[in-house]
Amino acid sequence: AHPVTADRHPYVFLNWMGERRDVLTLAHELGHGVHQTLAADQGTLLADTPLTLAETASIFAEGLTFDRLLATAPKSAQRGLLAGRIEDGLNTVVRQIAFHRFETRFHDERLQGEVSQQRINQLWLEEMAAALGPSVKLNPGYEHWWAYVSHFVHSPFYVYAYAFGDLLVAALMEARRNDPAGFTPLYRELLAGGGSRTYVEALKPFGLDPRDPAFWSVGCQRLERLVDQFEALA
Repeated sequence: AHPVTADRHPYVFLNWMGERRDVLTLAHELGHGVHQTLAADQGTLLADTPLTLAETASIFAEGLTFDRLLATAPKSAQRGLLAGRIEDGLNTVVRQIAFHRFETRFHDERLQGEVSQQRINQLWLEEMAAALGPSVKLNPGYEHWWAYVSHFVHSPFYVYAYAFGDLLVAALMEARRNDPAGFTPLYRELLAGGGSRTYVEALKPFGLDPRDPAFWSVGCQRLERLVDQFEALA
């Protein structure tokens, strides 16, 4: 999804192959579109959201869509859905944090001079191995995969927003589960705020405080519940 100016609707581009992943990607990108549309009243200068909230509506929409898919899927398909969702969660949180650590280390070294391709490859493998642990084997050729992450070029230091957004949305979804009726107007207000508030200010009406470490544990607990559901279907 890509915004234009506040007085024009955003555009959504999608390569549709009819797979489960495409359904969730469509929900994700439409979430961005809804966010951009609701924030348009802030005007062009304040419609854009800060990185801390940039992935809120997209990941929230994707989460709602997944919950509906899981609830309506036959039992034979539920394990596959859960496996995909768990992998998505690991990619969105664990892997994106590793991306951010790699990017930070690269820029720190670049301040001292030119960084060779071999050194970039080494930094990449070190951070991926540290994040994924010994249970995941990094095959030959994976050392070049940093080059496929276009964000490193066109949106430097963006990738942490995916992990930040995923954990933030988990807390929002828990708030919705506890009070569905009261949640909706607060959520619309959050999206309509665009970049006019910090993420701390935007979450305060929900009774959420991201400065509290317990806030971030909600997302990890949600992932644990998905793993428990997956194992129960084994």
